[in-house]
Amino acid sequence: MRPRFFSRYEWWYHLFMMPVFCIVGNYYFIGTSYFQEFSVFVKATLLVLALYWFAIASLTIVIRWIIARFPNVDQTRPRLIAMLLAVGLLTMVLAAFDVWAYSVTPGLEVQFVWENIWPIMILGAFFDVFLCALLGLFYSLEQWKKNQAESERLERESLQHQFDALKGQVNPHFLFNSLNTLSALISDDQDKAEEFVEDLAKIYRYILQASKTELVPVQAEFAFLHTYARLLGARYGESLQIVEPDPYSGELLVPPLVLQVLIDNAIKFNTMTKAKPLIIKVEIAFSQRIMVRNNIQSKVRAMGTDQGGLGGLRVKYHALSNREIRVEETAEHFTVTVPLLSGRVRA
Repeated sequence: MRPRFFSRYEWWYHLFMMPVFCIVGNYYFIGTSYFQEFSVFVKATLLVLALYWFAIASLTIVIRWIIARFPNVDQTRPRLIAMLLAVGLLTMVLAAFDVWAYSVTPGLEVQFVWENIWPIMILGAFFDVFLCALLGLFYSLEQWKKNQAESERLERESLQHQFDALKGQVNPHFLFNSLNTLSALISDDQDKAEEFVEDLAKIYRYILQASKTELVPVQAEFAFLHTYARLLGARYGESLQIVEPDPYSGELLVPPLVLQVLIDNAIKFNTMTKAKPLIIKVEIAFSQRIMVRNNIQSKVRAMGTDQGGLGGLRVKYHALSNREIRVEETAEHFTVTVPLLSGRVRA
């Protein structure tokens, strides 16, 4: 739908101001004859209405052009200065034009002299201040409405993103296998079953929290790793060995659930038995990266355990930083190193 030149609020404002300008302006130029002679009344009224709308249209176009040149909130000062300068100059031109229009209209007997022009300039200046304030207020109101709509849209997208991320992390295979492990523990060792439930609750609590943030402290990710390793140990026993890193006291960050993705990736592509365990070692490399290394015991056919995998991690890191994931593969080991990040992303 094509936007209207004047908003509803502007129409009400101009309909209120027109009679005031009509009466005051014509009384100033013509005097009492404006009310006493019908022909003078008709000519002067039609003339002031034409001049009023011509001036309003001109001022509105100029003011909106300036607003379009300085649309941002932090441009309020230059926008206001530009509006006052442009509108002030235009007002002087319009005041002279109005007096000239009265002077050439037969029967009104108005002279085109400075004594008639400067009062109109002063009156126009006061009017322009109100007009600038009015249009500025309407602009701010429209911007506020747009910002509200944009904020609501971004919030909906953020919630959808969080939900999608959560769906990607709450793996049905992991949950199904965890419940099977829990069922076996309940009949064999109730104490271990209780610990398993607590660990499972911690895992999903962390997953829920992770879906709401882009970066977490390394310490939080290592605490998650400790719980996750214990949970996997209850399932795989001595077939899986996860060597946890030394305590970390730095202030760097990582995307949440990085270690879960890397450990699941190692489990996905490798076999494990008690005689030939899968050994996954996690450590800090050069205080700038987390290195995850596992021995290679390739499966004939890998069963899916993770939807995102290394490809998803690469996309996530690309969105957060210019630093990339490194993948190295030898005959014996598969190694992935992920960079630690500061709070300033895309650095």
